[in-house]
Amino acid sequence: MSFAHPAIAAFALVLAAALGILVLRFARRNADLDRAYSDIAFFDRAIGRRRWIAPALNAMWLLALASMAVAAGGPRVRLPSVVRSGAVFVCIDTSGSMASTDVAPTRAQAAAAAARAFIAESPPGIAVGIIGFSSTAEIVQPLTRDRRRAEAAVDRLPLPNGATAIGDALQLAGSALPKIGHRAIVLVTDGVDNAGVDPLAVARWLGAHHVPIYTIGIGTTAGGLIPGTLQEATIDSAALRAYARLSGGAYARVADAAQLRAALGRLGRVTALRFKKTDAAAAFALFGGAVAVAAFLLGLGVGKYP
Repeated sequence: MSFAHPAIAAFALVLAAALGILVLRFARRNADLDRAYSDIAFFDRAIGRRRWIAPALNAMWLLALASMAVAAGGPRVRLPSVVRSGAVFVCIDTSGSMASTDVAPTRAQAAAAAARAFIAESPPGIAVGIIGFSSTAEIVQPLTRDRRRAEAAVDRLPLPNGATAIGDALQLAGSALPKIGHRAIVLVTDGVDNAGVDPLAVARWLGAHHVPIYTIGIGTTAGGLIPGTLQEATIDSAALRAYARLSGGAYARVADAAQLRAALGRLGRVTALRFKKTDAAAAFALFGGAVAVAAFLLGLGVGKYP
């Protein structure tokens, strides 16, 4: 939460706290005077189970004052709203390490199946494009709202081979996305970048242009050998987490095909959400007023006020 007028909010909260302290001291002073001139035993029996009333009323008045103070500062909260249109590129790693079988049947086949789940979960108004990348990156399917075309493009992804140019894939996706509107990139890879442009620099650029990268790291902790080589297929979670953080996205690690499908299925819905700041001053003011009225009526009902 942020404030349009932070100085006013701070002053109002300090003032509300000071008033609250004065009210509590005044109430305690009156209670002490009442007890000084009363039969304590009779007093205790009389109030019996109603000891909670005074603290409850004080808490309600303090809550009302605090809410009014927050309202005075012009609070703004970030709330999610459903986007009816937008564009998302799914960048799928097709490098040699994706042939590893530590994720059954292979990392590449699991990624392809999960990409179909993402497409199926994406709202109709979201255009989806597919990019495959290894030593270089290419658009397999330009942005389309035709779900059948997008799913068919997944079947045209190249077989695993070559190096991993993550930066090239992100740069290509960023250049092919619309210049305005809701945009996002989903990156499915083992995260070990070893070719092309620096993905960290591209992630910073995308973040500055409000294009979040949602990274999905695929691979087990133990990893495995790339078929036909003596090279180990690993995963670079730290790098994937950095791409997501720099761009304002999120990172998820998956170790099997079911987890991957579930993660991308959820992302199909998440990428259709936009968080925007909403003026919450009226809500805080109404809440504070309602609590104040409730406190007054409760005090009136129990005979606290004349």
